[in-house]
Amino acid sequence: MKIAVTGATGHLGSKVIEHLNKEKKDLDIVALVHNKNHAHSLIEKGYEIREIDFQNKNSLIKAFAGIDTLVYVASKTYSVFDRVRELENVLSALEKKQVKNLVAMSFIADQENNPFVMSPFYGYLPRRLAGTDLNYAIAKNSLYADPLVPYLPELIERKGLIYPVGTQEMSFITLEDSAEAMAKMAVSEKYLKSRKSYLLTQARSYTMPELGEVMTKVTGHKIGYHPVSVEEFGKIYAAEGDGAELASMYKGGAMGYLRGLSDAFAHITGHEPESMEHFLARNYQEN
Repeated sequence: MKIAVTGATGHLGSKVIEHLNKEKKDLDIVALVHNKNHAHSLIEKGYEIREIDFQNKNSLIKAFAGIDTLVYVASKTYSVFDRVRELENVLSALEKKQVKNLVAMSFIADQENNPFVMSPFYGYLPRRLAGTDLNYAIAKNSLYADPLVPYLPELIERKGLIYPVGTQEMSFITLEDSAEAMAKMAVSEKYLKSRKSYLLTQARSYTMPELGEVMTKVTGHKIGYHPVSVEEFGKIYAAEGDGAELASMYKGGAMGYLRGLSDAFAHITGHEPESMEHFLARNYQEN
C-alpha cells in the first residue's frame, strides 16, 4: 500500500508519518511537501519526497500518481476561499489519478452558526466528501494541547488564563494522539469505508478555572482565570498575525462550540488519550 501524507514537514503531518511507520513497517510512504529544501530529515530517513502546491492542480495530479490512500493535512490559512479551492484541487486530482481512499483533517468548530472565520470550511468538508465516491474518514480534532506548553511562562506572568470563553468548557487533544488516530484510520479498511467523522478529544473537557488548576499543579505557580473581551484578545495577539482569527474562534467557544467530547480516540487506537495533566507535566520545564 502506498500512502501519501500532505504537510509532511509540519507538526501534524510529520507525526502522522512516524505513526504510519509504527503501524506497518512495509508501508510505502510518500511525503508531500511544498519545498524539498525543508525536508532534509525526511530525505535522510529515505522517504520518497514529492513537491506539491495546493493551488496548482497539475502539481497534485503529478504527486498523486500510484497513491492508494491520501492523508490530507490542510494548509494553514485563514482564507476560506483558498482552503475550499485547495480541497477542490485535491479532490479533482484524486479522481484524476483514481485514488480511492482519503483521511482528512478537520476541526471541532464546524457548526453552522459558529463565528469562527474558518467554520464555513469545516462545515463544507464533510458535506463535500459525502457527494464523492471516495472511501474516507474525517479526523475532527479538538483544540491542540501542544501550544499550551510554550504559553505557560506568559500565563505564569499574567497569573491567569485570559481566553474569552466565560463559563464554557473547551476540549483538547495532543498532536501526538491526533496523528496516531489518523495513521490508524489510514491503514484500516473499516475506518476508510465508514465515510464518517470522528471527533478526537481527551477524556474530559475543561472550564478555564479548571484548566488553570491543572496548570497550577504542574507549574507550582498560581494560574487563575482573568478573561478579557473578544475584542481585547484580538488586539493582544494582533502582532502575531492571527489575533482576530483566534478571537473569532474563542467567540465560538463562549457559545459552547469548543466543548464536545468523544471516545472515538479510544475506539480507534485501543487506548485512552493522554490526559492534559500528564501531557503538561511531561513537557513543562521551568527556566
